[in-house]
Parts: sequence; structure tokens; C-alpha cells
Amino acid sequence: FATNTNNSNFACCNSNPKTEMARKIKLSKQFLRRSIYFLLFLFSMVIVVIHNADSTIRKASEEKCYTEIDSIPQNKVALLLGTSKTLKNGQSNLYFKYRVEAAVALFKAKKIDFILISGDNSRQDYDEPTDMKEALVDMGVPSDKIYLDYAGFRTLDSIIRAKEIFSLTELTIISQAFHNQRAIYLAQKYGIKAIGFNAKDVDKYSGFKTQVREYFARVKVFWDLTFGVQPKFLGEKIEIH
Repeated sequence: FATNTNNSNFACCNSNPKTEMARKIKLSKQFLRRSIYFLLFLFSMVIVVIHNADSTIRKASEEKCYTEIDSIPQNKVALLLGTSKTLKNGQSNLYFKYRVEAAVALFKAKKIDFILISGDNSRQDYDEPTDMKEALVDMGVPSDKIYLDYAGFRTLDSIIRAKEIFSLTELTIISQAFHNQRAIYLAQKYGIKAIGFNAKDVDKYSGFKTQVREYFARVKVFWDLTFGVQPKFLGEKIEIH
């Protein structure tokens, strides 16, 4: 009787290695399958969020972006959105060049009276507004018609500061089309009547990274609006006259 019990215990404590391995493989496959499903779900949600943000901003800016000078309404002030004069590799930044050219064209066509340049001057050796002003003056825009906002670190900052610091409730935004759309949407949300003048865009190859970043920037718009994100700096009022 004792011998039978020992044999039974021995059998229970020594399971089939093949069976145990098969069980582990099955669990691993189940985990892998669930992980893939979860990642696919997350990816799908990201695509939906990006699509909805992009679609909303596009629709809100319909018929508010202009490419022809003759058709754009006149405004007292244009908000020229800043960017760097040169790229990291030292080459000229075409976004900069084309925005400046668009601003000059509007001014010379008397579609605007003043230009407010809003850009980043967070470092002593980096000054988007001043670089743009110098380019505008070189192309014939009088310096007394140009105002500078050195704290336009983001498009959000530029839009809010245009209203809170420079008291603008109507303006023409100058940048590339994709940027104008987002800026106009933000302006609407902050009670500014805005239209956009589309500067010439760069080719798809050169602007690929910027275009990709723009999709995520549009999602960030709704994050900022939801949580009431404010500019890094405000300050005293400045009158444009």
C-alpha cells in the first residue's frame, strides 16, 4: 500500500515536460496576440485623433486663406509669424524667405498698413523678429511700419499676445497655408477676426518633416485649448499706430 502511494506521488510531481512547454508557448502566443491588438487599437485611436484635429482646423479656416493679393481684404495690421533665417545646416530657410516676400507684397499693394512680427528671441544669439525686420527693410518696408513681438515662442503665444498686448481684434496672418490654417483657428477661439495670406510653400521633399510635425501641432492645439494654456510671457500694452 505504501509503495503504491509513493508511485502516485512521484507521477503527480513529475509532469510531462512537453506538456509544460506547450502550455508556456500557448500563453506566450496569447500575450503576443493581445499586445498586437492593443497596439493596433492605440494606433487607430492616434490616427482618429489626428484626423479629427486636422479636419476641424481645415474646415474652420475655409474661405479665410488667400493666395491672390487682389482678392484679399484690407486690414490695418498683418501678423507675420516668425521662423529662423537659416537652417541647422547653414542654408537659407525658404519658409523665412517666402514669408518675408509675402509680407512685402501685401504692404506694397496697400493691403496692410503695419506689420507685427512675432517670433522667438529666447536666446541672445537667436532673434527671429529682428532678422525678419531687417529683411523687410531691405526690401523697402519702412521701419516705422514694423512692430516686433519678441515673445512669440509658439503660434499660441503669437495669437494671444496679438490681442492681449497689441490690442488686435482683426488681422491678416502671414505664413504658409498649413500654418495659417492653424493660426486662424486659434485666432477664432480667442475672439480675433483673422484671415490668412498664404506665402509660397517649399517643395514636399524639403518640407516633409515640417508637414509631419504640423499634424501633431494641430492635436496640441486642442490640448492647449482644453487646459487653458497661456503664453509664456504677457506684459504691458503696446499700441500700433
